[in-house]
Amino acid sequence: MTRTELLRVAVLRARVHGFEFRQWYQGNIETEWPGFDQALLILSSGRRYYALLFCHEFARHFWKKGTQITFLLPSQEYTRLDANGKVVTIKRKSFTRRSSRSTSNTVWQYHLEQMAVWEEPLRYIRRFILTEEELEAAGEQPAAGAGAEPAEGKEAAALPRRTADWC
Repeated sequence: MTRTELLRVAVLRARVHGFEFRQWYQGNIETEWPGFDQALLILSSGRRYYALLFCHEFARHFWKKGTQITFLLPSQEYTRLDANGKVVTIKRKSFTRRSSRSTSNTVWQYHLEQMAVWEEPLRYIRRFILTEEELEAAGEQPAAGAGAEPAEGKEAAALPRRTADWC
């Protein structure tokens, strides 16, 4: 996925949650609106996209309170002692993880802090944008809200809902 494609998906996800990209762009980058695609090209040149990624308004909408976040945990390899005291190497495959719906107003601030310490902030954002291919490779069915757009002609699968006892 190219930088421009990644920015497109991130902006579209934030827009679904209420982020006004055009208004932000005109207020922070250029006063003249060149169009959505051209604005993304301008942002993706150099490191101009940092202005978007570290914008509090963008982060607040990208990691919106009350939304479920799906991300991919990378494969890991580590050693530990087994029951007999022998050193064994554990290899874990990468897998998809879904966070619970956060009720905290500061979840976006946590992610901004984490993104700031990463070598490349766009790679941090990339963890939260999953495509259908990545979900299928991890052995899961693509779900709505997983960061992937449904294929044309296909309807997105609904997320399972927990029943609530109202008594």
